[in-house]
Amino acid sequence: MRRSCSSANSRVTRNLTGKPFVGPAGRLLDRALEDARIERKKTYVTNAVKHFKFVRHGKIRLHQRPDASEIAACNQWLVHERSAVEPRLIVAMGATAVRGVFGKTMVIGRNRGRVIDLEGAKALITVHPSYILRLNGEDKEREYQAFVDDLKVAENFLR
Repeated sequence: MRRSCSSANSRVTRNLTGKPFVGPAGRLLDRALEDARIERKKTYVTNAVKHFKFVRHGKIRLHQRPDASEIAACNQWLVHERSAVEPRLIVAMGATAVRGVFGKTMVIGRNRGRVIDLEGAKALITVHPSYILRLNGEDKEREYQAFVDDLKVAENFLR
């Protein structure tokens, strides 16, 4: 069964703001971009999947990872965005973005922080900011610094 990117599933909804990375993960991304000396206003930020899937747990909504068919259904939007923006470098943050950009799963730990050839552009793989938010203590600080270091690779490539 082929899924639509704007699924009618009652557990799926669009981000109400219409902008990607506006919550806690977005604030962490903003701080990391600043630490890497990248101006966010000079970047194009998007989501690999254009809908927000969740399960209600009382009053809170717990994010659910999109499955392969949902990522594939939304890929047409990534293709259009790449065509319009013509980026020299795409930074894929997290497993969903990696699968959307590369069309396959790739181990983030083994591939992160280096520029990789991608049809018509280059790509860099790193973790998703929400991953860092779920960590504690020294692990959180170490992963945040590694994330900033990955972004510095992007900044150096684009300079």
